[in-house]
Amino acid sequence: MTRRVDSELLLVGSLPADSTEAAFRAGADLFGDLVFALPDGETGPRAAWVGYEREHLARPNPGVVVVEETASPTGIPRHAYETPVFAVREGVRELHWDTWPRIDDAIASYAVFRDLRERGVIPSRLRFQVGLPFPSSALNAFKADFARDYPIAERAFEDLVRRELARLLDAIPVRDLAIQWDMAYETQDISGVLAWTPEGAWERFARPVRTLTRLIPEEVLVGYHLCYGTFPEWPMFEAHDMSTLVRMANYAVAESGRPVDWLHLAGPRYLRSEDRRFFRPLTDLEVDATRVFLGIVLPIDGVPGLRRRRATASRYLDDFGVAMYCGFGRQPGLDGQQTMREHRDTVRATLG
Repeated sequence: MTRRVDSELLLVGSLPADSTEAAFRAGADLFGDLVFALPDGETGPRAAWVGYEREHLARPNPGVVVVEETASPTGIPRHAYETPVFAVREGVRELHWDTWPRIDDAIASYAVFRDLRERGVIPSRLRFQVGLPFPSSALNAFKADFARDYPIAERAFEDLVRRELARLLDAIPVRDLAIQWDMAYETQDISGVLAWTPEGAWERFARPVRTLTRLIPEEVLVGYHLCYGTFPEWPMFEAHDMSTLVRMANYAVAESGRPVDWLHLAGPRYLRSEDRRFFRPLTDLEVDATRVFLGIVLPIDGVPGLRRRRATASRYLDDFGVAMYCGFGRQPGLDGQQTMREHRDTVRATLG
């Protein structure tokens, strides 16, 4: 298979910008020659990632009840144990959602993307990148009785994704589009650290790989973002090594039913930058022409840290791009533009 993505940098999704247009302008200006696609920054309510699905998809559904409200005094959860807990209403056997608000946002953002590209702000070769959460990440709030409620919610969500992917593809030309499946709860679930989930973690990841990705036409670029989350800090769970991510990546490439164009595999905390045991599972990657991006750019240690992690990873993987360990949604610092400039400068200095 011919590689279709060969850039040096991946922008995972969120950007520290105030609006879609600001995110596109900053992305094009700072990263336009380093990336293959631009995300819209996931600004506004989407900065909370799957908190958006919790509040704008699950909570309004009449078949869903709130078992526990957020424990945060401000009403905005600061970590996973302050998020609301949902359940499927007693007696409800099926849920249904008419539309997915995230798709409405993507279609609206594409209009901005297209306008800026026509005006020469965005390079013509760049695609529009849309990040979509995988089912068990999107539905992680069903903690009250996950074993009972998740299968009901999952069926409804997968039905929604099927219909809304078709709507997205009707609105955006396939050759303009790059879709990234985002997952953090799946990786934690497989690692056995989620207290509310029963057995079956692998299938909760594997089933949508087999059923949903093949719905996307081959002309669309497709990737997977695999990490352990940043809520409230990176990582929510620190794995012993990259073996779980490698196993998930290999399965995604083998079972997606279409080409997988890129993979993002989150890296370690900075003190493990030279820990060969952490990176050694990269030798087991079987991804053919898929471009691998390692999430080894950490704002805490800049160029020296990235060089250490890149050198260690290079012992086990010959060719890869780099990325932030996750999105910019909860990055430190007050000046988003400066945060992005430092990200660009770190990557350029290291690759140069």
